[in-house]
Amino acid sequence: MKYKLFGSNTGLYASEVILGAANFGTRKGYGATPQESKKILSAYTDAGGNFIDISDLYQFGEAEEIVGNFLKNQRNNFIICTKYTKSSQINPAKSNYGNHRKSMKQAVEASLKRLKTDYIDIYMPHFDDGVTPMEEIIRGLEDLVKEGKVLYTGLTNFPAWKVASIASRTKLTALQIEYNLLQRTVDREFLPMADEFGLGTMIYSPLAGGQLTGKYRNGASGRLNLGSDSEYTEDHRTKKIIDELVVIAKEINATAGQVAFAWVLSKNVFPLIGARKLSHFEDSLQATALQLTHEQITSLDNLSKVSLGYPHDLLATVQ
Repeated sequence: MKYKLFGSNTGLYASEVILGAANFGTRKGYGATPQESKKILSAYTDAGGNFIDISDLYQFGEAEEIVGNFLKNQRNNFIICTKYTKSSQINPAKSNYGNHRKSMKQAVEASLKRLKTDYIDIYMPHFDDGVTPMEEIIRGLEDLVKEGKVLYTGLTNFPAWKVASIASRTKLTALQIEYNLLQRTVDREFLPMADEFGLGTMIYSPLAGGQLTGKYRNGASGRLNLGSDSEYTEDHRTKKIIDELVVIAKEINATAGQVAFAWVLSKNVFPLIGARKLSHFEDSLQATALQLTHEQITSLDNLSKVSLGYPHDLLATVQ
């Protein structure tokens, strides 16, 4: 596995692929057993991976427990990113969730215990709760850094203007966003902003919940249709993108999902592999060995591009 500098403000080398641990555990009734999770963690480690993404929300804390148990005696070899906002409790008290400092303090202490560590490499709010002032979030994260419980800070699922505002007032290191061939609206503001502030950009859902593998076309089940009886459909844009993925996959002896993952890797970001089975992880990991041609990347770029909107579209006409 290759390693790249995580952003331009740290000097920290991270593996090009992050292991997403959202499916580790079964407390929510759907996920990987602790045994299967350990197999995935071992395979990722054997491949040279050193970056694990997690949250206290995942499987009501079980995911952090599984990662903590696995990392015993090798903690310092890994970069751990975990998140808070919604709590690890099934039915948290009103004052125990959100992005305020009380919630932050309780969450970080609980995560440290579950992860069996005395520090977290990257810590971030999981969602913008819409009410906590930015200054409150900034003060709380800075306090955790001063206490040595957190090394770096970041944000995920926040509006771009809030990320920019916070990054201009404190030393922010990471940004986590959804990005894939079906979700490219972050091209408008998020990716240029991350580059401007030197943020390491973590990408979740690089396969669009498995849709870009084409599996739903064949009646397979997954995150997108779990618990739903509705028939799977594709709009015109989605169909053209998946059709092109299938064509390219045949050209280079790969799968559609591997091509979609390789496309994300070509954007100089850090995509997450979020596997529920070892076979899923191994399949996605093979994408790191693919070399898409310039023509193949351009074709996917053109099929998936979105309007950048105002003022970008206007400025493109006057420059």
